[in-house]
Amino acid sequence: MADAAKWYVVHTFSSYENKVAETIMTVAHNRGLDDQILEVHYPTERLVEKVEKTDKDGNTTVVEKVTENKILPGYVLVKMVLTDDSWYVVRNTRGVTGFVGPGGEAFPLSDKEVERFGVKDSEVKTRVDVKFKIGDEVRIDSGMMEGMTGKVTEIDAEAGTVVVTVMMFGRETPTTLGLGQVSAV
Repeated sequence: MADAAKWYVVHTFSSYENKVAETIMTVAHNRGLDDQILEVHYPTERLVEKVEKTDKDGNTTVVEKVTENKILPGYVLVKMVLTDDSWYVVRNTRGVTGFVGPGGEAFPLSDKEVERFGVKDSEVKTRVDVKFKIGDEVRIDSGMMEGMTGKVTEIDAEAGTVVVTVMMFGRETPTTLGLGQVSAV
C-alpha cells in the first residue's frame, strides 16, 4: 500500500506547521494508519550568517548565526495513500484549513514539484548567506590556513564552497574552502 503513497499539500493556519505535522503523525499512529500516512514535512532551509562580535576588551570574533526559515509558510506536505480514513485524519486536524488543489480537493504533487520542494529525502536544505563576490578579498577563519587572506576566484553556493587564491611561498595557490570558513575583509 505504501507504494501508492503520494505527496499532497495541506494549507494550515500561519505558524501551525510544526504542530499540524506532529498531530497528523500522532493521530495516524494512534488509529493504526501508519501504512496510509507515511510522512509529514514542512520544508525549511537553514540560513548560516557570519556575524562579527566584539567583546569589552575590543577583541573581535566571527560567530556563525544559524536561523531556520520555512520555505512554504502556512503549508505542510503529507505523503499518504489517499483513502477516506487518511483524508479524514488530515482534513480534521486542528490548524488545517484544507487540501491544496482544484476546488479544495486533494491533488497529488508531481515528482518534479516534490523534488523542487526538497522533500524527496526529507532533508533540510542549508543556505549560506554569502557576503562577498568573485574578486573580493576574504579572510580564512578556520582550517589549516586560518588567519590568511586571499582573493575569491569562484563561488559554488549550491555545493557550499568557495575557491580562494592565497599567496604561499611566493606564488598564488588556489584552495577550496567551505563558505562558512571565510568572511569578507
